[in-house]
Amino acid sequence: MNNKSVLITGGAHRIGAAICHTLHNSGFTVYMHYGQSHDAAKKLQQQLNTIRADSCFIFSADLSDPAATQNISEWLLSHTQQLTLLVNNASCFDATPWEQATAQQWSNLFSINTQSPFFLSQSLLPALKKGKGQVINLIDIHVERGLQNHPIYCASKAALKSLTLSLAKDMKGDIRCNGISPGAILWPDHDTDTQVQQEILQKIPMGHLGGVDNITETVSFLVNNDYVNGQIINVDGGRTLHS
Repeated sequence: MNNKSVLITGGAHRIGAAICHTLHNSGFTVYMHYGQSHDAAKKLQQQLNTIRADSCFIFSADLSDPAATQNISEWLLSHTQQLTLLVNNASCFDATPWEQATAQQWSNLFSINTQSPFFLSQSLLPALKKGKGQVINLIDIHVERGLQNHPIYCASKAALKSLTLSLAKDMKGDIRCNGISPGAILWPDHDTDTQVQQEILQKIPMGHLGGVDNITETVSFLVNNDYVNGQIINVDGGRTLHS
């Protein structure tokens, strides 16, 4: 009987959906959170359940709502009391220039990017301990050097990095916690200026975008190597070498 299970937040699109596919292919039962992307989530669920019956379950919650993490936890625990992996992937990437940033933007970014991973991890610690599990947090290479016009986003991800290290240390091996910091993997869904894209590519020693496979392969590595703990892995083509 397969006992491997994963909860992934923001799993309906992009990197999140790719992680769902990869872990499902590895035999995981997938519990997928999504926000408003019901059609995409339902389509992905149907695809995975067609491959293996009753292997994907979905749940919608707005992570800016303080009650969301409790609702997600209760939903998950109604299906299983044991969890192999929690992937905190959901993220908000709003620009917040210093001159225009608002308290509401601060609250929203920290709620989604930092508060939700913390309290979701907290509420699922018993299930993760039973599963000898792991938490993987999706962070960002820009926590080290900042990103223009995104000070609150970068601060929220820097806080998530700190929480990643704290959880790994405080759990004393009962569960592992690691982070993945993507570089330029996918352009944002909204249009990005071609000149800006070229400027970004010029700062990457490898000279091109990464692919979602580069992230999913890193997730698989962390799942399979049980002596990696408290590490943040940059997947950025060398971008962090550019000062």
